[in-house]
Amino acid sequence: MAETNNPPAGNNEATPNMTIYINNLNEKIKLDELKKSLHAVFSQFGKIVEILAFKTLKHKGQAWVVFEEVQSATNAMRQMQSFPFYDKPMRIQYAKTKSDVIAKADGTFVPREKRKRHEEKGTGKKNKKEQHDPNQMAMGLNPAYPGGYGAAPPLSQIPYPGVRSLVPEAPAPPNNILFIQNLPNETTPMMLQMLFQQYPGFKEVRMVEAKPGIAFIEYGDEAQSTVAMQALQSFKIQQNPMLITYAKK
Repeated sequence: MAETNNPPAGNNEATPNMTIYINNLNEKIKLDELKKSLHAVFSQFGKIVEILAFKTLKHKGQAWVVFEEVQSATNAMRQMQSFPFYDKPMRIQYAKTKSDVIAKADGTFVPREKRKRHEEKGTGKKNKKEQHDPNQMAMGLNPAYPGGYGAAPPLSQIPYPGVRSLVPEAPAPPNNILFIQNLPNETTPMMLQMLFQQYPGFKEVRMVEAKPGIAFIEYGDEAQSTVAMQALQSFKIQQNPMLITYAKK
């Protein structure tokens, strides 16, 4: 598990590096959902090595996202600064120290046993296992919860059981509702909302509890939905590239 130091509030003089430090996060969000959502919004900037967040009181409302490249961290910090994440604007800066996983890769790693023992007491073995790989931590969780962000779409828009084709038989004409396919089963409406609300005209996300892997995103008009579709086409959530088309009406 990687470790980082918590930079003092307001200090933004850290040297550019592959790890960004985020604070002002919503403390009511569960740890596993927080990590999944962070991965969903930050993976657009480059490969993520790991995401760190802890249950301890000292680290609540904070997280570290470790990228493979410095440029990815820089772009993420610039473009996501003050992004409304679970209704709170994120505050982002470079981490003051390297993540251990990066230090081990470049040969500068120095063990910090005292801090390691402190973190083990605060998080426990089970949580340590969850922190190790953000791409695996979501496995086995329940799919999108019911009743979120509007009514379920008409049954005519739901694929028949057993049919897994990612391409509609007859493409629908442009309209204000987008049909999203190939989503990981653990995707939640809030994850999608954070991605799609970046574009003007966003109204709501609709998901069907019995049909994980698909969603409907509504915009004010077809011009607005088209902009979002073009921007997020093939965007990866947990390595699954989204397939976005217009919904059939």
